[in-house]
Amino acid sequence: MPNRSVSKIIANRFFIAAPLDMNVGDAARLMREHRQGAVLVADDGRLLGICTERDIVFDVVANGLDPFCTPVSAVMTTDPVAIGPDMPFGHALHLMFEGGFRHVPVVDINGKVLGVISARDALEIDMIRFKQELDRREALAEIL
Repeated sequence: MPNRSVSKIIANRFFIAAPLDMNVGDAARLMREHRQGAVLVADDGRLLGICTERDIVFDVVANGLDPFCTPVSAVMTTDPVAIGPDMPFGHALHLMFEGGFRHVPVVDINGKVLGVISARDALEIDMIRFKQELDRREALAEIL
């Protein structure tokens, strides 16, 4: 899994790209609806920043700001660490660990947003393996 390319992980996966002037309330609603932990902020498809659940909680809610009057541009991380689609997933995990964040935008050589990798992607693989092992053990138990 760590050697699998980022492009294979994000293939056919939905991500949220928001304009700079989208308000935090609308971004949070989209995150909830699509079960995403981050919104990639872009202009003409080019990555400008990332707004995460943590940004919303720490910078908006904790400071008593109105999320419907606060643009994502006010709380996003500008120029976030990003990764290319051909890089291995293990490199994305390393970037997350070293940087202390849970989302890494995926961009092409021109900075065009292609998707986002999250720490949840690593857990998803573990859950698949766990389910496979559980199925294997249940099949063995039926035989015995």
